[in-house]
This record gives sequence, structure tokens and C-alpha cells, in this order.
Amino acid sequence: MSIRRTTKAARGAVATASAVGLALVVTGCGGDGGAPAADGKKPVAHSSAALKQNDPGAPADDADKVIGEMKGADGVVVTLHSVIRDAGGFVTVNGTVANHGTRAFNAVDWRSHESELRSRSSISGATLVDKAGKKRYLVLRDTNGECLCTTGLSGLQPGASRPIFAQFPAPPAKVTEVDFQLPTMPPASVQITD
Repeated sequence: MSIRRTTKAARGAVATASAVGLALVVTGCGGDGGAPAADGKKPVAHSSAALKQNDPGAPADDADKVIGEMKGADGVVVTLHSVIRDAGGFVTVNGTVANHGTRAFNAVDWRSHESELRSRSSISGATLVDKAGKKRYLVLRDTNGECLCTTGLSGLQPGASRPIFAQFPAPPAKVTEVDFQLPTMPPASVQITD
């Protein structure tokens, strides 16, 4: 056998093995939990609160309960419904942003300004402040640099509202009151529930 035929045969075997391996990997992923997205990136795992942001018309959890309110410029109002500490060491803030103004609202001023983060038109600039402990907690990020918070907050029309959420590292268990802050808005003091 010539070297040329041997090389061609080896290339064919490698291509076949690669195709079989790829087919096994794709089949092994099962469901959509680990399958790559169309752009080739692995999807980010989201909490149930994160999945709610995909349905802008869905009401926030405990939407009838109000534990805090922040009124900003141009008729923008953020109503806070819950601040829940979970067993995993996180605190999730749930609320609703409503546009009572006369022009569309874009949350570009509410995003964080770190250059390595990718979230745009989000509430990634939100913070929880433990005044007694003198600590500030920032919104958590995933491995792709996306915030664990509501994103795509652009073009909120007058009269419209949308559920929002943000996840933070949990303060120590003894901390039960924090200030929720968004850039350009006054802070709201809220109680953490378990």
C-alpha cells in the first residue's frame, strides 16, 4: 500500500470516528438542558425567576404583596414584592417595573459598568446594602458574564409593566433588613424572608 492510500484511509477513519463521537455527544445531551444553542454556546441555567423574564406579560410572584417602592424620573416606579433567602446561599429580589410616564423607558442606566460583563438594558447595577454590617452585595454573574437578573429591559412603553428579579449572595443569617438600590432611583429598605 502506498503512503498516499494509507494517509487517505487514516483520514477517513479519523473523520468517521469524529462523526460517531459527535453523534454520541449530541445524543447523550438529551433534552435541551445541555444541548448547545444555535450559536454554539451552551445555554445558561436559570432559576424559575429567570425564566419568568421570557414572558414579559407574566405577573411577578406575590405581585399583590408590596414590601417596598421606588419612584424615579419620568414616571418609572419599581414595586418590590419579595426578598427571599434560599438554602443555596442566595437572596432573590422580585418586583415589577411600571412606566407611568409619557415616553418609552430603557434601563440602560440600571446596568453595571464593569467592562467584562455583557448584560445590556438590565438591572445588573442593582445592589443590596447591609447598613449595619457596612457591606454591599452585587448582582451575581454566570460564567458567561451575564447577570442573574432581568435583562432586555428596553422599550417599556407608557402604561406597561414588567416583572423583574435579581439574585445576590446572601448576607449572614442574622441580617434581616437591607436596602435595595438601583442606579438613578432612591433606595428601598426591605426585609429578607426565608
